[in-house]
Amino acid sequence: MSDHNDGPVVVGVDFGTLSGRAVVVRASDGAELGSAVHDFRHGVVDSTLPATGEALPPDWALQVPADYIDVLKTAVPEAVAAAGVDPGSVVGVATDFTACTMVPTLADGTPLCDLPEYAGRKHAYVKLWKHHAAQPHADRINQLAADRNETWLPRYGGLISSEWEFAKGLQILEEDPELYAAMDRWVEAADWIVWRLSGTYVRNACTAGYKALRQDGEYPSRDYLAALNPDFAGFVTDKVEQPIGELGSRAAGLTAEAAAWTGLPEGIAVAVGNVDAHVTAPAARAVDPGQMVAIMGTSTCHVMSSDVVRDVPGMCGVVDGGIVPGLWGYEAGQSGVGDIFGWFADTSVPAAYTDEAARRGVSIHEYLTELAAEQEVGQHGLVALDWHNGNRSVLVDHQLSGVIVGQTLATRPEDTYRALIEATAFGTRRIIEAFTGAGVPVTELIVAGGLLKNRLLMQIYADVTGMALSTITSEQGPALGSALHAAVAAGAYPDIHTAAAAMGRVERAVYVPDPDRSKAYDALYAEYLALHDHFGRARTTPDGNDVMHRLRRISHAAGGA
Repeated sequence: MSDHNDGPVVVGVDFGTLSGRAVVVRASDGAELGSAVHDFRHGVVDSTLPATGEALPPDWALQVPADYIDVLKTAVPEAVAAAGVDPGSVVGVATDFTACTMVPTLADGTPLCDLPEYAGRKHAYVKLWKHHAAQPHADRINQLAADRNETWLPRYGGLISSEWEFAKGLQILEEDPELYAAMDRWVEAADWIVWRLSGTYVRNACTAGYKALRQDGEYPSRDYLAALNPDFAGFVTDKVEQPIGELGSRAAGLTAEAAAWTGLPEGIAVAVGNVDAHVTAPAARAVDPGQMVAIMGTSTCHVMSSDVVRDVPGMCGVVDGGIVPGLWGYEAGQSGVGDIFGWFADTSVPAAYTDEAARRGVSIHEYLTELAAEQEVGQHGLVALDWHNGNRSVLVDHQLSGVIVGQTLATRPEDTYRALIEATAFGTRRIIEAFTGAGVPVTELIVAGGLLKNRLLMQIYADVTGMALSTITSEQGPALGSALHAAVAAGAYPDIHTAAAAMGRVERAVYVPDPDRSKAYDALYAEYLALHDHFGRARTTPDGNDVMHRLRRISHAAGGA
């Protein structure tokens, strides 16, 4: 056993889009002692159903819940072994999940897709966060709420997303009513995994507020739900409602079954579930008003706390205690960031580039970044919109699509790659300006996530936003954040603020904006905004163009994805 185990340790488990990772952390100071990653065997199910091979329609994104259990059985014991600690020194475990990721279950938590009679039904599977096929249902939810002046709607920037609980639930009811009737509980994966670990089903305050429209202790009314569809009237009471657990609190003790899976001691504290982005904020010591954390990976989630509640256009939500108790937690985000760079590298780079990257022993992303870094701001003559996976904030429209303007026969791959990086930075600036303009000022921008390692990208973000960037020093931000919550649930700290001060990891002002580059980016950002409103607000802007929605309809009619 390791000689660095000088006190209790905790385990944080971060469930991402393609894998789950576990980290073992010393409770006294947040030192990360060991970690392990386990890839989901089924990954993202977006083309064919595993049980039958049935082709899935466009905009579907499913998962298999057994993959999550495999993470507990594999990554947790491997992380403990890598840490070299006595499993008996582990006092708590906590988890975080992508959201909104939903599991339809029986009353005992059994996923419907695990039952032979439903294995061939696509609605029986987990609907991953990026399942966007419920957009028509979200549109109806939004329109009816606006028509009725529902008081909860402004808390979500005036629009709810196709990614969230109610839109996805309504889709099941209207497309497979028999399966909807068989579904006893509609469970956030963040809560389902805690249920499996602890034997106790408790809803976490974070997803209940941000994804299930719970505001001021109430969900949307039965009357409102019935107006959407008479058979939807009991959705909250029959499928959704459950006791609420505050972040950092103890859900229950680890069951004997889960102890056998993980190798951890039976009865240790299992913390209430949380969302990967929100749990990262305390890990980055962002627990005070005005500190915005951008968790940058395949997508980006922007979270921050404030002592005021305001209606921010296009925000994903504002929830009392949604990030840390005692403050209003805000969320916004971009549906595609790293995914966009990955798409471009996979589909649009000639063999000569990949060959040269291989010759140098670097990834294609590193090679494109190296070439792009040689350019001056605006040299490529391009401006792009970062909507290849739709727009989460501030337009809340997942039917929007990407645009690159200015390409010529002289345009090179590195030009487009840099323009796409800049487009995502412009998207973040648009979000920051929406918050500041609504009276929720952003005073510090802290970056976490896998894209931190791209120094050019970080510098572009600093130059575009005009803000110094702080960075989390942990490569396991969400898992560290979960470990922090596990420490609170186990009683090692009285509250999240105290735990964040002791266990959090952040380096301030690592990237500082260059005034000349920032001024040059202001001109490009103005062009981005013009395109943003022209294509994104086509239905409300006199000179707008709704071509993106029309093209999507034409593509779907022709069998496209």
